[in-house]
Amino acid sequence: MKENLHMEHAADEQTIMNLIMAGGNAKSSAFEAIYAAKKGDQETAKAKLKEADEFMVAAHNAQTDMLTQEAQGNHVQVSLLMVHAQDHIMNAITFRDLAGEIVDLYGRLD
Repeated sequence: MKENLHMEHAADEQTIMNLIMAGGNAKSSAFEAIYAAKKGDQETAKAKLKEADEFMVAAHNAQTDMLTQEAQGNHVQVSLLMVHAQDHIMNAITFRDLAGEIVDLYGRLD
């Protein structure tokens, strides 16, 4: 029984770490999009925004899996690490949205 609990806990930690990585990668790609747009490279900027979106889809899918587990009665334990992961995701979403606007603005200035 304890072994199963440990396995479930390890899977939760892996999911949480995947959320943190997806959020960080999305934010990094959005930064790269801004830098590319600033240099006048709209093609790369758009590709980097698309890449950020793909990382966000991965994060969304992981969150959806956790919500599905919760809805099925399998309580997902909330930890400080989980809160940290959600913070990463929310910051990445906000930053991606702003990066899209900045890329668009640089495109209009060119």
